[in-house]
Amino acid sequence: MDWLLDSDPAIAWQAMQDLKDASPAAVAAMRARVPHEGVGAEILALQEPDGSWRRADSPVWLPTLFTFLFLRATGVDPADPAVVAAVSRIESSMRWDNRGGRWELRQVESGANPFFEGETEPCINGGGLALGGYFGRPNAKLASRLLSEQLADGGWNCDAPKSKVSSYHTTICVLEGLLEYERAVGSAPEITAARRRGEEYLLKRDLFRRLSTGEPANPELPALGPIRAWPKRFASSKAGVSRMAVGCSIRRGLNRSHFRSTNRWGSRAAGTRSAPCACFAGTRSRVNSRRRPARFKATC
Repeated sequence: MDWLLDSDPAIAWQAMQDLKDASPAAVAAMRARVPHEGVGAEILALQEPDGSWRRADSPVWLPTLFTFLFLRATGVDPADPAVVAAVSRIESSMRWDNRGGRWELRQVESGANPFFEGETEPCINGGGLALGGYFGRPNAKLASRLLSEQLADGGWNCDAPKSKVSSYHTTICVLEGLLEYERAVGSAPEITAARRRGEEYLLKRDLFRRLSTGEPANPELPALGPIRAWPKRFASSKAGVSRMAVGCSIRRGLNRSHFRSTNRWGSRAAGTRSAPCACFAGTRSRVNSRRRPARFKATC
């Protein structure tokens, strides 16, 4: 406990709240440090003037989406002025643009999707919906799109409609988005029903039981270790385990050198867009299966 509390503010405030039962005032004081110290401050400092995060060897959407998701995972206060400014920059400048038949984040005036409206792939859009909900931009159009893409087995797959079977990678991404959207807008029966169907799909796939014992659900996923107690704030929802899984993998990666290494996406075949799933940054799962050679088997 002392080690956790003496670490990055992004970890310390969550340990204080979930494990130590610290006073709300003490938790709030530690959380207020996230945008100004440690990894939260580093993320904000690396943002470009147009709101993106960039790497020389990556398309703009990759580091932008995953770094933005990483910022959310720190539990940064969305109302902090530095965070408000960062969100406003990306909202006002970056658009999902399908120019040339390939989706990318670009600075365009019109004819493209605003950042929080998403693009076409549910694993990416789940992340976008989660970001919108968390940072005060819940997007009803994107939520409706994801509801319309739910498969008969209850989950989602980036390779649908060609694929009729869901992927738990993609399903977790979408559940993260739906849950955050629901928190932002309040009661939403259609969202709740879809989310519960998605949770049942995961239960049938035995994912939760595997996570609870520490056994990897897939060799490609990070080793999460035993998860025998969920944070109190997720106790009322089975979908909370998806955030717990993401949180464990990301909190383990808050060491900055590890953060940089897990953002090295590797090489891309010509004409493809490959990356880790939005909900498991650092894994080898690939997205955008409809625009990649057949040799890349869909795991997302």
